[in-house]
Amino acid sequence: MTDQAVDTDGAAAGGAVPSPAGAALEPTKNQFVGRRRELKELRADIDRAGLDTLSGRKAPRARVLLVAGRPGSGRTALAEELARQLADDYPDGVLRARLTEPDGAPVPTERTARELLDALDVPAPPGADEDHLTEALRGALKDRRALLVLDDAADAEQVDPLLPDTPDCLVVAVSEGPLTGIPDVRPCTLGGLDKPAAVELLARAAGPVRITVDPRSAESLVEACQAHPATLVLAGGWLAARPKAAVADLAKQVYDLPDEGSALARVFAHTYASLPAPAARILRFLSLAPAGHVDPHTASALAGCSVSAARATLDDFVGLGLVRAVASPLPQYEVPGCLVPLLRARTESQDRPAEVQLARARMLERTVRLLQSCRAITEPDGSAARKKLAGLPRALRFPSPRAAAEWLRIRQPALLAAARLAVADGELDTLARRLMAALTRALVAHRGTEDAAPELYGIHRLVLDVAERRDLPRERAAALLNLADLDARTGRTQDALARYRAALDAGREAADPYATGRAMESVGGAYQELGDWQRAADWFGRALAQRLARGERTDAARLYGRIGTVHTYAGRYGEALRSWSSAVTGHRKNGDVAAQARALSEMARVQEYAGRPEESLRTCQDAVEWARHAKDVRLQAALQLRLADTLERLGDPAAARLHRGAAERMLGAELPEDARLESNGGAQPSAYEIRSASAED
Repeated sequence: MTDQAVDTDGAAAGGAVPSPAGAALEPTKNQFVGRRRELKELRADIDRAGLDTLSGRKAPRARVLLVAGRPGSGRTALAEELARQLADDYPDGVLRARLTEPDGAPVPTERTARELLDALDVPAPPGADEDHLTEALRGALKDRRALLVLDDAADAEQVDPLLPDTPDCLVVAVSEGPLTGIPDVRPCTLGGLDKPAAVELLARAAGPVRITVDPRSAESLVEACQAHPATLVLAGGWLAARPKAAVADLAKQVYDLPDEGSALARVFAHTYASLPAPAARILRFLSLAPAGHVDPHTASALAGCSVSAARATLDDFVGLGLVRAVASPLPQYEVPGCLVPLLRARTESQDRPAEVQLARARMLERTVRLLQSCRAITEPDGSAARKKLAGLPRALRFPSPRAAAEWLRIRQPALLAAARLAVADGELDTLARRLMAALTRALVAHRGTEDAAPELYGIHRLVLDVAERRDLPRERAAALLNLADLDARTGRTQDALARYRAALDAGREAADPYATGRAMESVGGAYQELGDWQRAADWFGRALAQRLARGERTDAARLYGRIGTVHTYAGRYGEALRSWSSAVTGHRKNGDVAAQARALSEMARVQEYAGRPEESLRTCQDAVEWARHAKDVRLQAALQLRLADTLERLGDPAAARLHRGAAERMLGAELPEDARLESNGGAQPSAYEIRSASAED
């Protein structure tokens, strides 16, 4: 979702000519050709009185303009030219989304809504469903004046949930046919270009000289191409590559081509037949590129050639109108959507299934290696990962972490599409699993778990699909745990609980003690979040028993603390004190001084709740000593404040002031305002309430 236009039709205009490498795809006034009548009709339709206005009601939703036409008719370019002309009227910007994959599969509305929210810089929780995301999108657009270009819509069901609930926004939808079900929409149906515009488009693609000196032949070629924009671009590209070829000869050849259906199919067949065999093979395999996004590495892996040869061939294809260069800091290209079915048909007829599968495998393997390199560059110098990185070919290495992060950001849509396609393929699951693992590690290394959570949620769902299909209980448990963690983090506790229980079953099936213990503890955490203290304590106890049986003393000490926390919430202070005492003992045996100090501080708090202030004071003093040994200044200061509170309740305000002063000296400017107020006699409670172990876990 960017501010660059993506012409999925394959006609660079309604047409505009293909952009040169590195230039933006968004058509400018000088690039766009023809369609004046259609533009005038669309602009007039914006102000046309709708059914709501005629009935006296204010329009509750955005006006929808529909550009209808077959792929290659320049429908996307027309929508983009309209958006360019109207951009100043919509100060909150132009948002773009493509609603159909190159293979014809509809893009899930959930994904489209999330991408639009990302473009608006509106956060959306990972794993949120379609209804939540579309509602959030409508809410985000409610007070904005924005223009949405929804390209390649398959039906009204895709468009309707995305429509803003405000007449201040405008939606320009692009589709092959009418959007039945959305009221008050009149399609602007596209056919071929008018003759002057078609000749101008041909001249721009082929060069003006030959068209100017032989206008009759140019008109004849336009008729042979049925004034179809994408077809004219291909014909012009063929002429541009052959400066000595006559326009009349090409027109005759097109007329004489065997009937392969549309004019686009005939001219494509003519262009394809003129390609050398290696270039034709590369072109065919571009139909396998994820989401139609191609870079030199993708083309190189698919065809089994060098990266430099692949890039040179892609640049040649740009000149021929077979691919489009995408504006990007990296060399990137896009396969026109109208050519994908033609390329796929060539692949099916000329390449053996084993060759196609091998090409897919090479592409996935190359992607995995690039992702591994992308993550390895973030490791410290001298690490095993950096040493391994140094042994890779130069083409697979990144010069710096910043360059790797930029590559990951730009290629992320294609990488996620590659993962989805690999899982859907079903025959390359081993590579698919490696790809998803490498992608997860790269995203976490460069963006962090929190920032990448929405993408990670989708990847974990794909991992779960493969694990269930291949009956891999260990991986199923891991995927369920990861998904449940994200559910829990975003407040979907019941969903998280169900997944934690399913992960426990999978962990037991796999005889995986880590997954089993982790799942039991997480089930307890979910019950704790739901306020079911008894069940939470029971599940923490089960996890504790397993940790003790396996001699995992560090985890056992931590679980004693979690059980103590739950008993504290339930008001069972005696049981809570016994659990915290066990936690203190465990941390002391493990030599974890800081954890011991925190556990003592929690024990002091429970003693205070239980009405034992003198015991709480002594325990808190012990905790201060251990915090001093651990050199944890913030914990020391927090404990000093707790000591001050306890001393004040015991009737010793002078000692309380001393401890508050000590806390202020430790933290200085870091001490929060409310804690300072209290140190000066204010009535506000201490801001340094020490969190329970459950919060840390």
